[in-house]
Amino acid sequence: MLPKKIILDCDPGHDDAIAMLLAHGNPDIELLAVTTVVGNQTLDKVTRNALSIACIANIHNVPFAAGCHRPLVREIKTAPDIHGETGLDGTELPEPVIKLDPRHAVDLIIDIIMEYPPKSVTLVPTAGLTNIALAARKAPHIVERVKEVVLMGGGYHIGNRSAVAEFNILIDPEAAHIVFNEKWPLTMVGLDLTHQAQATPEVIEAIARIKTRPAQFVLDALEFYGESYRIWQGFNYPPVHDPCAVAYVIDPTVMTTQKIPVNIEMTGALTTGMTVADFRVPPPEGCHTQVAVKLDQDKFWQMIIDALNNIGETAL
Repeated sequence: MLPKKIILDCDPGHDDAIAMLLAHGNPDIELLAVTTVVGNQTLDKVTRNALSIACIANIHNVPFAAGCHRPLVREIKTAPDIHGETGLDGTELPEPVIKLDPRHAVDLIIDIIMEYPPKSVTLVPTAGLTNIALAARKAPHIVERVKEVVLMGGGYHIGNRSAVAEFNILIDPEAAHIVFNEKWPLTMVGLDLTHQAQATPEVIEAIARIKTRPAQFVLDALEFYGESYRIWQGFNYPPVHDPCAVAYVIDPTVMTTQKIPVNIEMTGALTTGMTVADFRVPPPEGCHTQVAVKLDQDKFWQMIIDALNNIGETAL
């Protein structure tokens, strides 16, 4: 089978960094571009982080482009409590050597979708959905050309930045509303699924055995990120959210999904940013959204380990 073509739209972020490594290190993925958007930290910080990760993993000949520096309507909200002041605290980041694509991320996304045949490019947003929403509004003809959207965000039963809202959706619910209501096939890999992807001591031990610079970067990232999750959210082991979306594109059997309608609450006093999932069955005819439900944890972590082994040692 031919590799699956993806655009990774992200805000690195410790778990975004691991998602980048998984996408780059898996032979079943062709990484067409990495685009950045404000989220875990400011746009300048997450963009620099993405370029540094490219150095760590030896990612070449892939365009990187910076996108929106703020949400569509709301003020910027970042996550220094989880990711630190740099967005990747606890890691050693090399000085970037590759240059940004001169295009705005929104334009790069549109150009790539139009460059490839219809239904061949998958969008994988692991951040707020501002870039993706603007691309759909600026060039609505891309919607029917996109193969699918597989996003990390939301939660059909739980939230993490409020009782019912997940961070990526809450920081730009208007953008999320646009993306969820376009008619492209959309898979929501939300907290109900990603909280199953915890980096247990056994996982850490398996990554430590690889003994390469990229693997050590992951260990450093998980150490800081894990401590943040213990302090702020009470997890014994940190859940790595964003690689789950990439893993689904690689092999959908890594998780089970359920087709249901999902929409975004934008105005609720207590529920803004909620991904409202309607589990009444059967779903309506033409339902284009589904949610991820259960993760095959062994298969998921083997994907991460295999990707790190495939990347191997790199010169920084």
